[in-house]
Amino acid sequence: MATSASASLSKTIKQQYMELPQGDKVQAMYIWVDGTGEGLRCKTRTLDFEPKSIEDLPEWNFDGSSTYQAEGSNSDMYLIPAAMFRDPFRKDPNKLVLCEVQKYNRKPAETNLRITCKKVMEMVADQHPWFGMEQEYTILGTDGHPFGWPSNGFPGPQGPYYCGVGADKAYGRDIVEAHYRACLYAGVNICGTNAEVMPAQWEFQVGPCEGIDMGDHLWVARFILHRVCEDFGVVASFDPKPIPGNWNGAGCHTNFSTKEMREDGGLKAIEESIEKLGKRHEYHIRAYDPKGGLDNARRLTGRHETSNIHEFSAGVANRGASIRIPRSVGQEKRGYFEDRRPSANCDPYGVTEALIRTCLLNEEGEEPTDY
Repeated sequence: MATSASASLSKTIKQQYMELPQGDKVQAMYIWVDGTGEGLRCKTRTLDFEPKSIEDLPEWNFDGSSTYQAEGSNSDMYLIPAAMFRDPFRKDPNKLVLCEVQKYNRKPAETNLRITCKKVMEMVADQHPWFGMEQEYTILGTDGHPFGWPSNGFPGPQGPYYCGVGADKAYGRDIVEAHYRACLYAGVNICGTNAEVMPAQWEFQVGPCEGIDMGDHLWVARFILHRVCEDFGVVASFDPKPIPGNWNGAGCHTNFSTKEMREDGGLKAIEESIEKLGKRHEYHIRAYDPKGGLDNARRLTGRHETSNIHEFSAGVANRGASIRIPRSVGQEKRGYFEDRRPSANCDPYGVTEALIRTCLLNEEGEEPTDY
């Protein structure tokens, strides 16, 4: 199995240094989304005190020409702290700081989707939009081969792996358990995990989160996963179709509800939202992966528990539909619906913003409204 060279470094030796007292200083790791719209970057600074809120954290900067975000002749970009979590790797009092990126002229970077998402969420705050996102991912060796798969072949066909247990069915559970506990420590609203249909593929769920918190918590959960995998010497891939052929792809199913949907008779509001989504399918497909739908086209084929990318569909308990209404929601006439179209590498800010624009702000057409 191809693991990274750093995985073979002694973690026991590292631990003796991590146990040294750090005095009154605090390490704050600033995290941001790079110019690809899916990659994460990070760097650390020392603070003289433990920050208690975002307002306590200073702005910072970085070289955008090295992150696909600026040209070398004018490369300074600003990091604006947006959300703060406990650091599960360095432990208290150290922090993880999720940041927005601004360009030299203080305009948001092209992949800073948080800024418009936040504005849209504030417009509908009285409707209390809740989200829950189901993040699928695949564990790979550093050679790109799925973790635990035979080096020159394939494991047995799909069937026994989903929610499986046993060394021949669950590949890489150590990573899943470490990630889960690290998220709980950090304060990420992680609510579950399970092995997925393809061997070496897993899922964790984040939510319910209200408004902008959904994107904040999912991005930090992804960062923590990448860091855990780094310690184990393997790679977490969010590619929507990491292995071609008769294997399941990876999505980020998004569950959505409003206060009205959650109350008695809320099914009517759910059905009205689904009708609006059906009229704006192309807009959502473009918003649901960082390449404007090209990544998702490899996954949304109409096979392997997906709908076809060119068609919109909805149904109760139908995992082959674009939108699934859970059976319990159909029976109780209230609750939420699940949008199964977002890809594993989607930007959660873009996905949740698109849902709000179409379902609650009643936007139509192929372009978002500028408020």
